Amino acid sequence: MSLPFAETVGEGPELVLLHGWGLHAGIYEPIRAELTAQFRVTFVDLPGFGRSAAPTEPYSLTMLRDQVLSVAPAKAHYLGWSLGGLVATQIAIDAPARVNKLITLCSNPRFLQGDDWPHAMKPEVLDTFTRSLEQDYQATLLRFLAISSMGSETQKDDLKQLKERLFIYGTPSTDALRGGLALLHDADVRSRLHEIQLPFLRLYGQLDALVPAKVAADVQALSPRSEQHVFRHASHAPFLSHKRDFIDVVTGWLRD
Repeated sequence: MSLPFAETVGEGPELVLLHGWGLHAGIYEPIRAELTAQFRVTFVDLPGFGRSAAPTEPYSLTMLRDQVLSVAPAKAHYLGWSLGGLVATQIAIDAPARVNKLITLCSNPRFLQGDDWPHAMKPEVLDTFTRSLEQDYQATLLRFLAISSMGSETQKDDLKQLKERLFIYGTPSTDALRGGLALLHDADVRSRLHEIQLPFLRLYGQLDALVPAKVAADVQALSPRSEQHVFRHASHAPFLSHKRDFIDVVTGWLRD
């Protein structure tokens, strides 16, 4: 399997950025200048997305963990958004010597709602994405972006920015799209969160329709050493809708 695409820019402490499902590292363009002015940032396209080749192995957290680590610095801070947050969490659990500090953004240790995990994505929402993916994947991606920005006070502008960047590196691999959705459906790292002993910050959007902010208390119970911050009036992409606040929170916490 070929190595994923990675680009390293800037000077300062090492920082790895991981994107969410269906997208690529180019989604961080609006905050790129601010972050690379303070950190040496490695932007990674997960296998099958952006500039990375389609996966030749089944999608799994361990495969994504190994792929990211193969192009990441020897030790770095990690910031993962949505699905990328799940990958960053797996890295912090399995390879803590490679991680300084961990930040997850609008992510969930179990994305799928269940009887014992009420604050998560409803099964019917994920099932709809999975079914529609086979019929029209581009329309499915656009619907996902619309839900990601829904409720934000800058919803129209957020959606415009997401749409503009969606296909700038071509279309994603259908295997990666399917595999990513399967991961969101099946992955569950709740039982291992207590293993994370390094500094851990969880960021949420108050109006997020995909990762409800109410899950913050549930995750806190599983990872009592971790910290959390909720962006008011933000949806699933606070780095777009609340760019200044997002930069201040992230850079401030990483430099403490």
